[in-house]
Amino acid sequence: MITVDSISLLHELLGYGKPKHPLITLIDLDNIKLSDNYYNVPFMLNYYMISLKNNPDCELRYGRKYFDFHEGSLIFTAPGQMLTIGEQRENGKTNGWMLCFHEDLIRGTTLWNKMSEYSFFEYEANEALQLSDLEKNTIESIVENIQTEYSGNIDIYSKELIVSNLEVLLNYAKRYYGRQFLTRTVVCKESVENFKKILKKQCSKETIEQNGMPSVKNLAAAMGYSPNYLSDMLKKETGKTTQEYIKLQVLDIAQELLIKTKEPIYQIAGKLGFEQPSSFTKFFKLQTGVSPLDYRKHHRL
Repeated sequence: MITVDSISLLHELLGYGKPKHPLITLIDLDNIKLSDNYYNVPFMLNYYMISLKNNPDCELRYGRKYFDFHEGSLIFTAPGQMLTIGEQRENGKTNGWMLCFHEDLIRGTTLWNKMSEYSFFEYEANEALQLSDLEKNTIESIVENIQTEYSGNIDIYSKELIVSNLEVLLNYAKRYYGRQFLTRTVVCKESVENFKKILKKQCSKETIEQNGMPSVKNLAAAMGYSPNYLSDMLKKETGKTTQEYIKLQVLDIAQELLIKTKEPIYQIAGKLGFEQPSSFTKFFKLQTGVSPLDYRKHHRL
């Protein structure tokens, strides 16, 4: 594995000439001249990357999974992700690009404080954004503005304009992902039902007592999704995130045990994976507005 910490090193490895800006670059995938030694070798990229690929003639693998790109597939990766470039097929044209920018470019800006809103940077490759022709034109127009700005004479306004264009691009991506969830509503509804079944299985009192509380990561893995994609899909479809679903399921079990058994509070807390009874009491009161003891007194027959 090769760790890539800078834009200049990336250009050097890809045989792409000198970068025009130390913190941001746009790379035409059809013009890279990668040494044979670097094909099928994983690169650890320590910067943000947005990549559009229009056909499957050049194989790219993001993270640990291979993804067969459709036309107009847009991928987002955060620092620390892996990229592997497979050998280009004979007479193949890549027809795509990578927009890469370092954290230092946006550090201290309003965009830096908003990056957590763009959860798609943590999606898996198979959760790529599929763009319509109109959407692709919009994205590429913004990318061209960014390239024009960082390629020109740098002045006191350059950083602000580059970062503001990046923010516009990411906001459009957030909108388009919202559209993608809506257009896949049948698939999403099926996924929600499947998720609820998996949650019930992983979040029964017997399972929790044996294996502990289910995690968002494990539930997402059981669904074949990344944690962020699962939560975003659930939020769009139902208004609740994965973590909120877990809390509601645990709450249902807690209420049942408080009403139907005489088990002490500390014992119920232990069964539900809480290390301390006080943590369980705090959780329960936050969800219901009353303590477990008061809830039991009020609801016991």
